[in-house]
Amino acid sequence: MNRLKNMKRTTKANFATYLGVILAFVIVTILVNNGMLKRSHMGLLVPICCYIVMAVSLNLTVGILGELSLGHAGFMSVGAFSGVIAAMSLAEAIPYAPARLVIAIIVGAVCAAIAGVIVGVPVLRLRGDYLAIVTLAFGEIIKELINCLIVGHDSEGLHIVFNYNGSKSVEDLHLLEDGIVIVKGAQGTANVTTIASFTAGFILIMITLVIVLNLVNSRSGRAIMAIRDNRIAAESVGINVTKYKLMAFVTSSALAGAAGALYGLNYSSMQATKFDFNTSILVLVYVVLGGLGNIWGSIIAATVLYVLPEALREFADYRMLVYAIVLILVMLATNSPAVKNVLIKIIPHRKGEEDNG
Repeated sequence: MNRLKNMKRTTKANFATYLGVILAFVIVTILVNNGMLKRSHMGLLVPICCYIVMAVSLNLTVGILGELSLGHAGFMSVGAFSGVIAAMSLAEAIPYAPARLVIAIIVGAVCAAIAGVIVGVPVLRLRGDYLAIVTLAFGEIIKELINCLIVGHDSEGLHIVFNYNGSKSVEDLHLLEDGIVIVKGAQGTANVTTIASFTAGFILIMITLVIVLNLVNSRSGRAIMAIRDNRIAAESVGINVTKYKLMAFVTSSALAGAAGALYGLNYSSMQATKFDFNTSILVLVYVVLGGLGNIWGSIIAATVLYVLPEALREFADYRMLVYAIVLILVMLATNSPAVKNVLIKIIPHRKGEEDNG
């Protein structure tokens, strides 16, 4: 009987999350169609979607799995550059932009998942803060590798040069007359056809929520949370700790790669320095302030905290000071028992999230 009640509570919480995101999309779409949003505000819509996906995916690692990752932006950069390369290379073969965008997002997710396996397989067998240290190093290594990467495309296919000693240039690609340069090393991408859209961002958010919420509420999700709560107890009942840790970590990495592909195709140019340690910490802030394990909290935190600096831009020199003060106040409020009790009554929680949120 209690299990049935928990399932009903979980279903209601998931439905409320989906409904909230759909409602927000409908409202924003109406505002855009009626010209009620400024051009600067409209330019924030796709990045907000990307950072929501980043926050939800990182919450899977930090909140649900209980492991600290400090290189989430590294997986985003893998997805961003691989997605841009895929989309630009297929421009002539697939002239329909939405189809190229879907392929680019899939390519970005797959490449980031592969990177997640490479990082996760050796590290997730260890205990302690090793994952945080390795992911931090991974983010910096990826940034430097991309800075050495020169990529072009022509009728003969992809041309890739690795400029490890600084002596290579675009000319070394030996492109034909119909060729285009996609990545110029430290200069990043150039002349990218922007095909990302707010609708695509909304769909990616919904797919992310379906994947994460279904994983969390599945048998595998319960095993992952059991590992988070007590690894020794989980091992004692036969749970394969490495398997389930890797499952959560690779899923999180793949979703970050998908968000990166959408993000990269939203700008005509992009540098690897955008995906540095500060970006990883920014996403981690979204997760912590939204509540560890609280998916709905991550959505709200990512939206509000990404928009806030832009909303405070008119204050010029004082906007980051105000932003820091707001972060401190939010942190104090979310750690207040009285505020937590109010939020529990307002926002639907699944069982187990109340202790983590």
